[in-house]
Amino acid sequence: MNIRGRLVSLANPSIMGVLNVTPDSFYDGGKYDSDEAILTQTETMITAGASFVDVGGYSSRPGADDISVDEEIRRISKAIKLIVKNFPEIIISIDTFRSQVAHAAVQEGASLINDISAGELDDGMFALVARLQVPYVLMHMKGNPQTMNQLSDYENIVKEVADYFHRKIDHLHKLGVKDIIIDPGFGFAKKAEQSFKLLDALNYFKILNKPVLVGISRKSMIWKTLQTTPDLSLNGTTCLNTFALLRGANILRVHDVREAWEVCKLISAITPSHQR
Repeated sequence: MNIRGRLVSLANPSIMGVLNVTPDSFYDGGKYDSDEAILTQTETMITAGASFVDVGGYSSRPGADDISVDEEIRRISKAIKLIVKNFPEIIISIDTFRSQVAHAAVQEGASLINDISAGELDDGMFALVARLQVPYVLMHMKGNPQTMNQLSDYENIVKEVADYFHRKIDHLHKLGVKDIIIDPGFGFAKKAEQSFKLLDALNYFKILNKPVLVGISRKSMIWKTLQTTPDLSLNGTTCLNTFALLRGANILRVHDVREAWEVCKLISAITPSHQR
C-alpha cells in the first residue's frame, strides 16, 4: 500500500489497534475520554506491535445511538491531533462512514479510511477517497448500525459478499483508487453462524486480489457462542484470530494488540506468508 508516499507491505500479517473515543462502544466505551488515556493506550498498542491505530468516534454496535457529524469530528480530531503530535510514525486509520468526518481526519493526519458501509451510507465517500488517494477499507454490511440486525437473510452468504466486493472494487478502480482492503464485516447484518461460515471461507476472497482485514475482537459471535461476556472473550478472540491468519487474513483489527502480535509471530514462524 502507498500511504502518503510510504510503501507499506502486508506480506506478513499486521495489527490494527482499536481506539474508540466513544462513550458507548460495546467493549471499551468511555475508557479513552481524556488526553492521558488516549496517549497511554496508543503507546501501549504501538509498543505491543500495532502497525495501525484505528480511531473511531461513532459506535457501530447494533442499536447504537446516532450522533451528529460535528460531534463525531470533535471526538476524532482531538485524538488524532494527540497521536500525530506524540507518535508521528504510526499509521492512523479513521473508522467512519461519513465523508466529512473522513476528510477532517485526513486533514488532521489520518492516512487510511475504514468505512463500515463501503460508501453505502454516504454518496460522497468514494469521490473523497479518489481525491485524497488514501488506502480504503471496504466492509460488507447491510443497512446501518440501527437496522442491520434485521437484515441478515442470505441465500449464499459467501457468494453474495464476494459479489458485493467485486462491484465495489470495480467502481473504485474506475475512479482511480488503487489501495483497497476488504473486510467481510463479521457481526454486521450477520448472525453468529453466518459469521463463522464467512470466517471458514475467508481464503475464497483471495480471488479478489485484495488484502483482507478481519475484525472479530471480542464480538458477540465469540462470547454468545461461549456463553460468556466481551470482557471474558480474549481467549476466544485469540483462537479465531489464529484461524483467520491460517485462512489468509492480512490485518487483524483488535482491542488486545500484544496477544494478536504473538499470534502473528507464531503463525509466521510456522507457515510463511506464501504458503497461507
